[in-house]
Amino acid sequence: MSTTLAGPPSSCCWTGIKHTGTAEGRIEPLGGLDTYIAELHTGATSGAHKKVILFLSDVYGPLFINNKLLQDYFASCGFIVLGPDYFFGVPIQDMPTDLDKATWVNRARAKALEVFPKWFDAVKATYGTETTKYTAVGYCFGAPFVLDLAAEGSITAGAIAHPAFLEESHFEKITRPLLLSCSEDDFTFQLEARRRAEDILVRNKSSYYFQVFSGVAHGFAVRADPNVPDQRWAKEESARGIKEWFLRFSA
Repeated sequence: MSTTLAGPPSSCCWTGIKHTGTAEGRIEPLGGLDTYIAELHTGATSGAHKKVILFLSDVYGPLFINNKLLQDYFASCGFIVLGPDYFFGVPIQDMPTDLDKATWVNRARAKALEVFPKWFDAVKATYGTETTKYTAVGYCFGAPFVLDLAAEGSITAGAIAHPAFLEESHFEKITRPLLLSCSEDDFTFQLEARRRAEDILVRNKSSYYFQVFSGVAHGFAVRADPNVPDQRWAKEESARGIKEWFLRFSA
């Protein structure tokens, strides 16, 4: 049985700062799921191939303003960004405060795993060409989807930030480059687990890159406080690093 390296979402996943800004994408049904679609730059479709990012969100969902703004950022850099709402309009922040969150997460995960393949098939039918390059980024809840895609060879590169629900086997199986954006303090992906993941990647001669940020905690890449300089820098550098990683493998 594979050893757990990143545990399930917990109390650190329900906290953070809500950002402000005007989202520029749109919401459309795709493969049975409402999907946030950001394509703000002609470079996403005007070159020799389309560059598509699958944005697999944390428990706040892709329609949370912080996640919309992140998707818009990636789109402004030349990608088509697609964020499936696998929470069906009821992300964690819209649930009652006395909710048993662990039960909610487990049910949400089972449903997301069920509907994701159909959604990805619809993505490929809509955006796929012989030269389309797919990448995927997963935050917390969304991380295992990325590693599954990287194991299948369905993407050219993946990235995860403060991940949840990961086993050693996820890292054993990947066949595509992986960026890991991590906080020094992370209850779900602790230091020993992070180093074990690196050991596996080294042993398998995988293509990988670690970002590890001090002074921040789980959730920083989405819900950091922009008024705290260290948190703001870490969040922005995480996004910039992921963008550069994807540009490298989407060229």
